[in-house]
Amino acid sequence: MNPIAFLARLGRAALAGLAAVGRAALFALRAFSHMARPPYYPRELLNALLNIGWLSLPVVGLTAVFTGGALALQIYAGGARFNAEAVVPQIVAIGMVRELGPVLVGLMIAARVTSSIAAEIATMKVTEQIDALVTLSTHPMKYLVAPRVLAALITVPVLVGVGDIIGIMGGYAVAVQNLGFNSAAYLKNTVDFLEPLDIISSLVKGAAFGTIAAMMGCYYGMQSGRGAQGVGRATKGSVESAAVLILAANFVLTGVFFSL
Repeated sequence: MNPIAFLARLGRAALAGLAAVGRAALFALRAFSHMARPPYYPRELLNALLNIGWLSLPVVGLTAVFTGGALALQIYAGGARFNAEAVVPQIVAIGMVRELGPVLVGLMIAARVTSSIAAEIATMKVTEQIDALVTLSTHPMKYLVAPRVLAALITVPVLVGVGDIIGIMGGYAVAVQNLGFNSAAYLKNTVDFLEPLDIISSLVKGAAFGTIAAMMGCYYGMQSGRGAQGVGRATKGSVESAAVLILAANFVLTGVFFSL
């Protein structure tokens, strides 16, 4: 291949990527501005709180409990190689609260909520329901996007907190029932080892991940092409983008809290 043609193709791809990032950033700014200004739609917000928060509890709880139990087994097996089995409570606690809890909840929300939002809004666009909202003098960003992003911002930190607790209790159940740990000592080590900054970092990550998940669902839904293929591409792209951005944001936030 001609080197000039290769560089030109690479440059076009880089510019297209930067343009996509810019469009998503401007979309996010518009969404936040509509969240801050009336009119508000409390019924849409309540529906979003129910769908994103309450209905996500089963998948979050199951993911957290199995992860906590598996983490306890893996740490015990690894610690046994250098006589450090006693660190299981501490590592399970910090692993779930600082890292695994927020990330797994964020990815579950991306899988469940982001895809749902993108498919719903994309279908509304295909069936011209969004055009009908404009005809009725209702701004789509304010009616469709702002309530969902705000609901995710509120509920996902709560889901992360619940997931952290369930994950720690999953590790506790495995450690006490299968690994021979004392129940009271395990809980004491868990409480003594966790610090307020660990909990704060977990909740902040939850808020960031929830915002990313809802924003990507809304963005790809609003940008969807026409037809069933457009809805499918929007749903797939929203989940992929949300998952990658959640992992990237986790790296950035971990670095920020590590430096504190």
